[in-house]
Amino acid sequence: MALVDTVGTVHRPAEGEVRIVSLVPSITELVCDLGLGEELVGRTGFCIHPRERLRRVPKVGGTKDVALEKLRRLAPTHVIANVDENRKETVAEIARFVPHVIVTHPLAPLDNLPLYRLIGGIFGRAREAEALSGRFERAYAACERAAAGLARQGVLYLIWRKPWMTVAPDTYISRTLALVNWHTVPHYAADRYPAVDLDAATLADVDVVLLSSEPYMFREPHVAEVRTMPELRGRRVALIDGEMTSWYGSRAIAGLEYLPRFRRALETGPHQQGARAHC
Repeated sequence: MALVDTVGTVHRPAEGEVRIVSLVPSITELVCDLGLGEELVGRTGFCIHPRERLRRVPKVGGTKDVALEKLRRLAPTHVIANVDENRKETVAEIARFVPHVIVTHPLAPLDNLPLYRLIGGIFGRAREAEALSGRFERAYAACERAAAGLARQGVLYLIWRKPWMTVAPDTYISRTLALVNWHTVPHYAADRYPAVDLDAATLADVDVVLLSSEPYMFREPHVAEVRTMPELRGRRVALIDGEMTSWYGSRAIAGLEYLPRFRRALETGPHQQGARAHC
């Protein structure tokens, strides 16, 4: 199998000493779950799983503000980056002094399978990648069964405040939510993460408003704030674990188990304002 990343770079299986820096939180976890924790020599401050293992791994700044000199001093053989998570110009600069830069960009849940195989194939963990792929496929099939019969609903998935920001339909988050027949609003956006006004026009097709735990850390006071908006009367408003919807890699398996359970619990649990009726 050819080991080709998102930007078309063909990678060879790693040889000799391997020193990995991951600039992608979900892939940092994947690297560890593939048995490569000892080869991981750097990460961002947002790479938090698995917690105990990462305590000993140096940080190189954030996903958007990588400390290039810190990264350089770690002398990595491989850096793993992502189109959404990391700035293009930063990745280009890293490529000037790191021999191998692996660029990723999963856009849908099933993209996890080639992601597992790419990372596993490069770093000699093909068997572990296939085992993880099997777990993912079983979880995906179970998610489809659990979501069967769920009514189609419009969802406003908020990721930021001041300004309010959401996700476009071509994002990994939107396609993950679609597995349980939740379809994100707006139905079209020029930007992948557009700013929106919580007005009647935006909310016309919205049944549920979800406030994600990341990248903005929404909490219960924010739910209360949104619920007071007259335009949202009758809609369900709830917090959602952003790792379960936006993290690809190995955590996506837990996300597939979480989503149908979360949707059913939201629909059957107590709700202060009542759900909108569906035809």
